[in-house]
Amino acid sequence: MSTKLHIKKGDTVFVNTGEDKGKTGRVLEVRPKDQRAIVEGINMVSKHSKPSAKNPQGGIIKQEAAIHISNLQVVDPSKGGPARIGRRLNAQGKLVRYAKKSGEEIK
Repeated sequence: MSTKLHIKKGDTVFVNTGEDKGKTGRVLEVRPKDQRAIVEGINMVSKHSKPSAKNPQGGIIKQEAAIHISNLQVVDPSKGGPARIGRRLNAQGKLVRYAKKSGEEIK
């Protein structure tokens, strides 16, 4: 069973709560199974890594950790702020996402 989420890879999202509240970023990865997303520059964590071919020095690496999708809102393309998302059929009969307040379609 796959769950439909209001967020897709490549969307610009606004963070509602937590340490990064008020920041925006681009979605790099969505994990529908655990309802989490990885957002560029948001929820940064320090990861200790052993030396490898990719990183011969090893040490501490800063990287993004997953954040729950309930803490994210898609940014409205016309207004620029966070928006609630709905789904409707467009002129071609295709189901598309749209911002509820402005009515603007989200690409």
